[in-house]
Amino acid sequence: MRKKLNQLGYLGWIIGVSTLILFGCSSLRHELFQSNAFDLGIFDQAVYLISQGQPPISSFIGFHILGDHAAWIFYPLALLYKIYPSVYWLFAVQAAVALGALPTWHLARQAGLKENQAIAIAFVYLLYPLVFNANLFDFHPEMIALPLLLTAVLAARLDQVGWFCLSIFLVLGCKEVLSLTVVGMGVWLLLFEKRRLYGAIALGAGVAWFLIATQVIIPFFNSAEAVAMVRYSYLGNSILDIAKNIVFQPTLILEKVFSLNNLEYLLLLLAPVIWGFSPQAIKPLVGAIPCLAVNILADYQPQKDLVHQYSIPALPFLLLAVISSLAAGRGWLQNRRAIILWSLVMFLSLAKFTYFGGKYLESIDTWQATKQAIAQIQTKGSVYTTAEMSPHLSNRRLVMFTNADSPPADLNTFNYVLLNLRHPGWVSNQEFAASLVNQLKNNQEFQLKYQRDDVYLFVKVA
Repeated sequence: MRKKLNQLGYLGWIIGVSTLILFGCSSLRHELFQSNAFDLGIFDQAVYLISQGQPPISSFIGFHILGDHAAWIFYPLALLYKIYPSVYWLFAVQAAVALGALPTWHLARQAGLKENQAIAIAFVYLLYPLVFNANLFDFHPEMIALPLLLTAVLAARLDQVGWFCLSIFLVLGCKEVLSLTVVGMGVWLLLFEKRRLYGAIALGAGVAWFLIATQVIIPFFNSAEAVAMVRYSYLGNSILDIAKNIVFQPTLILEKVFSLNNLEYLLLLLAPVIWGFSPQAIKPLVGAIPCLAVNILADYQPQKDLVHQYSIPALPFLLLAVISSLAAGRGWLQNRRAIILWSLVMFLSLAKFTYFGGKYLESIDTWQATKQAIAQIQTKGSVYTTAEMSPHLSNRRLVMFTNADSPPADLNTFNYVLLNLRHPGWVSNQEFAASLVNQLKNNQEFQLKYQRDDVYLFVKVA
């Protein structure tokens, strides 16, 4: 008993340190003005508006946040903003993804792994490059779902139906597409784990929520299909069309599935855990099939890398396959040191911590001026600024980012216009930013309040 408590204490320290590292890295990226309106600005604004009792209609996308991904999880998150409205709550919640190491450890022990192997699997989870990279990339509620999926599997294996249902309920509230992963998990539990009750619950809940979210909630709040449908336009213009074409015209997907892009994607995804795979222990991968299918079929490159969040739902099932393999005495690596060393090498090779030494310092020359300009914006008035500065100003009803292809119809709509001529931002350019500065200098409605290092802040005076 004492040995188990010591193991849990050691694991607790690992999780605590990992949480602080994840929180520190995402916060530093934000402070360096590398976060973006899509998606941090959208979610921060929505949660802020909910906390203020206002409709969460994001000015970045122009519709209610439930019309994006039917993610009702933003409503309970808004309780944190009632304490104090700050985007750093989102970073803290996302950094708690490190807690997934705890159910991972329990699953390993429950499967019969030795204590040192179970700790090694917890390290595999924490050092998996996607966890670090997705944590860096703004904020996405799928990260909340990652520990919950592992908790749901643990609850099913321990016959804890209440915890299982709660975990599934929260997972479904993070994003509509996660319902497909819940369906996949249900099939695995039903057919391979012989957990018929839990499999039926997951299967039924996943199918029901997918239909409700995609056919009722998203169309109601968005007046259209889910935004991501454009990534599958070659298969049809709606979810129902896509489903029909996959079944009745399978040739449409052959070219997309069998491509070098997808091969590279699968190799990157499996590389950190390939040492632990064996033919006898691949059954848990059934739960990963929906996520992998969605990404492989997508005509959208970010869904095929380890930088973005799209592969997060597959990770629990990759880990479960490794645990099953080790429990059966299979796998290339068996001892803790070798497993952790492999994970560390993969992390150093694929994690994007190197961005802090290069990519994230691209606008460091205007950092101080930008901070000083933002400090001049002391009201909740409307703001027009760059995509990278907008997440620092999204606690208001109206904030929009500069887009050279879609200039504002009327600059007088805004109380503040904040521009950076050296670093004009995503989907903007220096020529467009300079033209805005000239317009505002000649606009009697605005006064130049701050200027330094090509950073301009104009304030509406009338």
